[in-house]
Amino acid sequence: MSAVIGKSQPRGRALRTTLRWLKRIVPLGLAIVFLPRVLAFYLICGLIDVLRNQNRTRSTLDRYFFGNGILTWLLSPFNLLIDLLCVPYRNRGIYRLGDLPEGYRQEIQSVIDAAQRDDLVGKLKEKAESSRRGMIFFKWYGKNVRTSVQMPEYHRPYRYVRTIGVSVFNKRQSTGKHYGPLRLTLRVLYNVNAVESRDVYLKVGPHVHRWCEEKLFIFDDTLQHQSCNQSDGVRYCLFLDVLRPSLMPHVLGAILWCIGSVMARFNAVFYKHWTFLE
Repeated sequence: MSAVIGKSQPRGRALRTTLRWLKRIVPLGLAIVFLPRVLAFYLICGLIDVLRNQNRTRSTLDRYFFGNGILTWLLSPFNLLIDLLCVPYRNRGIYRLGDLPEGYRQEIQSVIDAAQRDDLVGKLKEKAESSRRGMIFFKWYGKNVRTSVQMPEYHRPYRYVRTIGVSVFNKRQSTGKHYGPLRLTLRVLYNVNAVESRDVYLKVGPHVHRWCEEKLFIFDDTLQHQSCNQSDGVRYCLFLDVLRPSLMPHVLGAILWCIGSVMARFNAVFYKHWTFLE
């Protein structure tokens, strides 16, 4: 019996590998035959986009074109257009708070101050620590989200802050390497609770940000990144999406509002590995 099982395992792996490659080759072959110009256009945009990542490996390209970065690739022409609309503000990839205009800094700081003042971690503790990875939204693409956790500051109107939420990683929990889909916003992360372990960190390309060293981190989340909690503690991370600095924030805001109206129906798909806290 054990010999039969031993033989079936390599066969199963071979079958999965074959199916995985068929899923890649068949759509690519059809695109080459029927949509060669469209494919060439997307390959050029995708290469421009993915090569922004540092320390590129085969895995970086594989994930972008055939893995969880496919949506980012499909949106690459749009994201490159947004880069042009944001000129003269250069996309730094990783930001310091001082890199943002004053109005941005004030709104971000008010959200952080409210988390400390209103004991956000205390309000979430009972709800969050029974799940491996928990997520709660107070604002999603500019629209307020109803929740039993009372944070009035997070439901007031903001000009630049468009999404406010908290992600909770229980001990020994990590995400895989992944890409965010849209470059209309920057991701602002603030680790609300005190973290002492160096094994709690966010990795963006070659850059490793450890929450025990600095609580605030701002970056372009269409770059490949991974969030890890390899400690025995719980990590509470406030996250915001803020509009990209530009000379036309109203235009970017209107585009984001339209996209948010559609994506509100699909947030469960993007966060399918998370437990939603209410």
